[in-house]
Amino acid sequence: MVSVPSPTPGAHSATAAEQPSAAQPPLPVKLVIAGGFGVGKTTAVGSISEIRPLTTEAAITEVAAGVDDLTHTPGKTTTTVAMDFGCITIDPTLKLYLFGTPGQDRFGFMWDDVVEGALGGLVIVDTRRLDDCYAAVDYFEHKDIPFAVAVNAFDGEVRHDLDQVRWALDVSDHVPLIVFDARERGSVRDALLVVLDVALSRAETAAAAAG
Repeated sequence: MVSVPSPTPGAHSATAAEQPSAAQPPLPVKLVIAGGFGVGKTTAVGSISEIRPLTTEAAITEVAAGVDDLTHTPGKTTTTVAMDFGCITIDPTLKLYLFGTPGQDRFGFMWDDVVEGALGGLVIVDTRRLDDCYAAVDYFEHKDIPFAVAVNAFDGEVRHDLDQVRWALDVSDHVPLIVFDARERGSVRDALLVVLDVALSRAETAAAAAG
């Protein structure tokens, strides 16, 4: 018969210490989705969020319709008056928290609060009315926040090529400029990953310079 040795003092605690620790929660990262009125910010957040997105939509009144240009969005009946919020787990180590800004200039006073703590931003552009996107581009450049520009292909159509859009927006060459569809989950995901890549590259460059 083979005898089984009695456990030595402390053996149980040593075995417990060798067991793998509980899985760590994913790293939370805040990203902002910005752009002019009706470019697809709320749609983008809703397309990718793994939870029911929080929206602060209000009906467009006759007074607001006289202020906001509905020429290219005649079916739009609501507008974001504070922010949109959603989230998506990219992998077990990373979870994105998405904050969509209101698009109208009269709600610009809220941007600093919405953007605070964001790692980067995605500026959505409608090529039918590029003028509406200048404010968002200028904001991220002024705040020195990494961002990418995403042209929303409304009905699969982009009216200007990307070089023309870059020139019109006066966006630097180091800022990624892509085409995406705010209605497609995979397309929104790819656009957000571009923003992450830009933000991480900026962080790595800063760390290298500091080191």
